[in-house]
Amino acid sequence: MAQIPAQIRVPASMGSLQTLLAFVGSCLASQGIGEERLREVELAMEEILVNIFRYAYSDREGEVELACRFDGDGRVLVEVADQGVPFDPLSREDPDLQAGIEERSVGGLGVFFVKQLIPAIRYRREGERNILTLPIDPEALL
Repeated sequence: MAQIPAQIRVPASMGSLQTLLAFVGSCLASQGIGEERLREVELAMEEILVNIFRYAYSDREGEVELACRFDGDGRVLVEVADQGVPFDPLSREDPDLQAGIEERSVGGLGVFFVKQLIPAIRYRREGERNILTLPIDPEALL
């Protein structure tokens, strides 16, 4: 187990989705992340990436960058960065799951889902970049 850090930068488009998911899957599998946890992280990544593809660069083309590295506590960190419009997806309130379908506002379920799968996810704006950091819990390592 080692071979981290690693990174990839590709166009922010649906055509890049499988490449990015394979990158994350390979990075985490090389660190012994179990198959079930790997699938959960891939689901969260798909939600995050599709939102970037659809909304970050509304009127222009752009790129998305993924990086895998260790933090000081032995966790694997997956960072997702783009230079799209500033947007903190974690600032949205969680949806009221008890409300009727007619009473709920549109959107927000995907981010809620991601926060359930990766509770320690963090956002920061650094210069012109949106950066989401997904700490993959060390208990998930085999």
